[in-house]
Amino acid sequence: MNQNTNNMKEIYLAGGCFWGTEKYLANIGGIIETNVGYANGNTENPTYEEVCHHNTGHAETVKVIYDPKQIRLEYILTLYYDVINPTSVNRQGNDIGSQYRTGIYYVDSNDVETILASIKELQTKYEKPIAIEVLPLQNYYIAEEYHQKYLDKNPQGYCHIGVDKFEKAKLAKDDMK
Repeated sequence: MNQNTNNMKEIYLAGGCFWGTEKYLANIGGIIETNVGYANGNTENPTYEEVCHHNTGHAETVKVIYDPKQIRLEYILTLYYDVINPTSVNRQGNDIGSQYRTGIYYVDSNDVETILASIKELQTKYEKPIAIEVLPLQNYYIAEEYHQKYLDKNPQGYCHIGVDKFEKAKLAKDDMK
């Protein structure tokens, strides 16, 4: 990352398998950096194997560093909602388990109002209740190196997000209203 990160903000988004969620978010202008890891679980330094098979409580999550002068949190959340099923509990696409739950984990309590307002707006589009958990970030452990930018390294790798969404993300521009 070659930009000054002093004025950057961060948010952590869980949206099922982190491979596709990371690639999608990394394509969006104004998002400066992404990496994948495990958030809000009850074990320290979990491995992928532990997260998948040992009830660690962690969610596969993408750490998002963004420039608030280029993109608003509201807009990031709108784009995030476009690639998840927000009413699904512990499942996205073919991935099933609590590690695939949806969640917005914040580090800045000033973001809570924005997040809750966006969830309220999202709920107006669905009859079923929104299942995205909104919590402060309790912990985050970066995933193993082979998971980082996985779909860039493995273009034919599995992803629950369609290729059209990746193209849409590349074209997305926040009008900053």
